[in-house]
Amino acid sequence: MRILIAEDDSALGMFLQRGFEADGYRAQVVSDGAAAVESFRNQSPDLTILDLNLPVMDGETALHEMRQIDPDLPIVILTGRLDLASRVRCLERGADDLVVKPFSFVELRARCKALFRRKACTNMVLRSGDLEMNRVDRSVKRGGENVTLTNTEFALLEQLMLNRGSCLSRTELLQSVWKLESMQTTNIVDVYVNYLRRKLDDRPPGSVIRTLHGKGYMIPLALSSESTVPGAD
Repeated sequence: MRILIAEDDSALGMFLQRGFEADGYRAQVVSDGAAAVESFRNQSPDLTILDLNLPVMDGETALHEMRQIDPDLPIVILTGRLDLASRVRCLERGADDLVVKPFSFVELRARCKALFRRKACTNMVLRSGDLEMNRVDRSVKRGGENVTLTNTEFALLEQLMLNRGSCLSRTELLQSVWKLESMQTTNIVDVYVNYLRRKLDDRPPGSVIRTLHGKGYMIPLALSSESTVPGAD
């Protein structure tokens, strides 16, 4: 899941980014309101953490612009302001929650997870046959049995599940999961696909994660050992 952090305090921004990335999320930090709105428009993050005191465009204006772009994507406001009026304005302009500085990262993380659940977005739980991925709880089940994945394995499976039914090339997976450009000498995608296949009990081979020769990998919309895709295994 992608989190956008709009915070002009570089130390705090880095702290939040590292905290969420340690939990397995992909976090991007921007330092002004205009950049936050642009990233919100282009990236459609699963959650935005928005500071009010931003340069170029203040947080309240950025919040208004974001709600014009998408009225539903979760937005949490960070603020050091104690006055009731500005906090009420943020909620009236479409903020889903508001956290007052100083705050505990543990509390912020819990509020974000609670917000995901309240929003009940359709792409928070992904399914293909008996494979189920809960992006809020960061859990995976196959046939009702829990599957334990590392953060990187989860991120790879998440990309394949978000695009189930479509083939993703190795280059696309390198960029989205590892944030790497295509490199001739790396086989890291193939290595991690094999890790996933073992953990997901991908039998017969290719019934969960299919290889489309010369193209990349895909997870079908519905898992079935009988369905086939030309050039896939």
